[in-house]
Amino acid sequence: MKKPSGSRFDRPQAERPNADRPKSDRSPEGFKGARKPRLGPKAGDARPKAGPAAGALATPRAFRRPSPELTIIYGYHAVREALLAGKRQCLDLFATPAAAERLAAEIGGNEVHVHLISPEILDARLGGDSVHQGVLLEARPIEPIDISEIKTQSGLVLVLDQLTDPHNVGAILRTAAAFGVDAIVTTERHSPEFSGVLAKAASGGLEHAPICEVVNLARALEQLGDAGYLRVGLDSEGPASLEQTPLTRPTALVLGAEGKGLRRLTREKCDVLARLDMPGAIKSLNVSNACAVALTLAHAALAKG
Repeated sequence: MKKPSGSRFDRPQAERPNADRPKSDRSPEGFKGARKPRLGPKAGDARPKAGPAAGALATPRAFRRPSPELTIIYGYHAVREALLAGKRQCLDLFATPAAAERLAAEIGGNEVHVHLISPEILDARLGGDSVHQGVLLEARPIEPIDISEIKTQSGLVLVLDQLTDPHNVGAILRTAAAFGVDAIVTTERHSPEFSGVLAKAASGGLEHAPICEVVNLARALEQLGDAGYLRVGLDSEGPASLEQTPLTRPTALVLGAEGKGLRRLTREKCDVLARLDMPGAIKSLNVSNACAVALTLAHAALAKG
């Protein structure tokens, strides 16, 4: 078959777009017929450009896999907060035309590369049961803080003792952000990745709740104690209810994993153990729900003091 005259096949290999980059990391510009839409006018433009819905659907390059250097965020609220907060480097946004149109203002404030795709492509990437709402973001993770960098504002810190369920941890992050928690202390091991399902469950909370990852949780509790924190371990067998426990500012609420509770050494590093009293027939709560109740009671107690 004769190659068309003047086609891209006549160009030397070195002149082809992205020729020196691996296929898995090529942008849509490296594919025939694909283009990257530009959302909103840039400074110096003579006239506004067409909105994102006007662009043709692209054949995207292969999705990146999550790693310590890459966070995957999907779902409208989670992606919108990531774009708005400006705390992470946003790399590539894969969105349906309708979702991109909804996020046009947030996209305009970022250097993110936008790829307009069909919802079926996201279904194939995330699974048909995922509620991606037509949008997925590949971004750099937010750097965790050191325990010495925690700034006391609300006076509340959450300590997670080997919680591994991403749905629960994501829900805790969302609640923590709602209460303005100063930090969430968790272990580097035996904890979920702050990406994907967790980010979706956090619904934007991942951008607003500082994360402190530690190697040794017992040592971290010692450091919090040295910094003046009252360390309160939530335990169903605690000697008093949280409502009856005097709280001082700042306070660290320590949560144990479902089914296991607080580990022995974690319990020993707490200043006091407290329970949540349930007046109804059900006497226990999911850990993320228990966290919400505990934060409500603690926030009210500290506000009075």
